[in-house]
Amino acid sequence: MYVLNGRKAERIEAVTFSELGLQESDIEEILRCSIDMICDDEESMLIVGQQVKNEKNGRSDLTAIDNNGNIVLIEIKRDRRDIEGRKEAFEFQAIRYAASYATIENSDDLVKKVYAPYIEKHRSEFELGMLTSYELGIRKLNEFLRVNEAEKSFNKKQKIVLVASVFDEQTLSAVSWLNSNNVDMSCFKLTPYKVDGNLYLQTEKLLPVTNYSDYYVNLMDKSLSVTVKRSKGGTRRTLPKIDAMLDWGVVKEGDIIVAKDRGLKVFFRLMEIYW
Repeated sequence: MYVLNGRKAERIEAVTFSELGLQESDIEEILRCSIDMICDDEESMLIVGQQVKNEKNGRSDLTAIDNNGNIVLIEIKRDRRDIEGRKEAFEFQAIRYAASYATIENSDDLVKKVYAPYIEKHRSEFELGMLTSYELGIRKLNEFLRVNEAEKSFNKKQKIVLVASVFDEQTLSAVSWLNSNNVDMSCFKLTPYKVDGNLYLQTEKLLPVTNYSDYYVNLMDKSLSVTVKRSKGGTRRTLPKIDAMLDWGVVKEGDIIVAKDRGLKVFFRLMEIYW
């Protein structure tokens, strides 16, 4: 990041949350109070839950409703070490929680199980008056859905948002594959900067993208260099098969491959030989 000092732009190096002494719970609280940081253009979210526990004692970090009526699971990890240090994959943990929210049938069910306890936990942030937490919750949720014309699409699907300062390649690969198979999951990178005693946070959406294959972790490919033993001693190196060479664009239909230095030139016509 660069900061202007007069006409000169000075580069500011990023710091880490651990260097700042911030824990995952601190990042969670920042996002809870400023959820627009991870909203796309023309998207809005209403936070309705925090540290919600399911029947198997799994806890989701933050729960929200977006302007399309989808329940959104927001899972947070401070850095790459926190992601890789877990026995369970970051993205799989979030999927389990999303599956739990698929059981929510209507707005009343969500308020009773999630939103009312959230309002009760943060009573000082709400003007309850003579209302109970449930009564205020159902009013606020239904109003949010009504304004966004999302009453009929309430919880038709669930979305997942993963937030971290750094993502490992395996997580990005898995999320890319899940997105390409119609699982709605996003990855947001949150980078802290400290300037003159002030803390600045930059958000960057890593996924989804147009071409998911850019994030896939490839398998080991040894097909280009395979050594084969010959029956009378010695070795030879095999070439890729013709169909693979066609796919790669190395050769095209109609080309002629000539095997040289074998005493006899052998011609392989691509349209006549099947490998």
